[in-house]
Amino acid sequence: MTRSVFSRTLGIAAALLALTGCSATMMATHPVVNAPGTPTTSQDPGTRGPVSGVGIEAQDIISMTDRMMRDMLGNQALAGVKTAPRVIIDAEYFRNESASRLNVNSITDRLRVSLNRSAQGRMTFVGRHFADMVARERELKREGVVDQGTTSLTRAQQGGDYRLGGRITSLDSRSPATGQMSRYNQITFEMVDLETGQIVWSGIYEFLKTAQEDVIYR
Repeated sequence: MTRSVFSRTLGIAAALLALTGCSATMMATHPVVNAPGTPTTSQDPGTRGPVSGVGIEAQDIISMTDRMMRDMLGNQALAGVKTAPRVIIDAEYFRNESASRLNVNSITDRLRVSLNRSAQGRMTFVGRHFADMVARERELKREGVVDQGTTSLTRAQQGGDYRLGGRITSLDSRSPATGQMSRYNQITFEMVDLETGQIVWSGIYEFLKTAQEDVIYR
């Protein structure tokens, strides 16, 4: 190695040592403080939270299912007959055709549970979404693998009289000048006679929301 190259190498090494020393001194005199994150807060799911957009949110689901429940219980064809009808409320025929990302089970599950708790015998509920589970248990009983339980055997699972159907649709508009976005949301509920196809009850829930920027729904 020539003397000039050796001198340059020593100079670079000295500079690196000096920088390291400065960094250590800065860390000692100005230690990095990790600021704590925003603490978790509990929110009332029936009210609009601090993060909200133009889509369907928790307060909308609670409001619409409560309204549909009251409307169904006030319908004579569903809740006013002598023999309580068997109804099926699940998401099998409840479609989300809107721009909102949404698990429709959150709507049908809450509606079914709320109705079941409030009907007080005016309706009975068939868990068609549990049909595979029931079929397996019935098979085990009839094969003698398990006993018959405390209730008598039946010829078949219960059939339904009425089943919930419906859809969610939306219409979006955006202003290029202000960046504001509006979404009209429409949710329809219909109870269908499973023998004739007659719609014995209908309900609709609709609202319009506007925001500067939409949030990300997951």
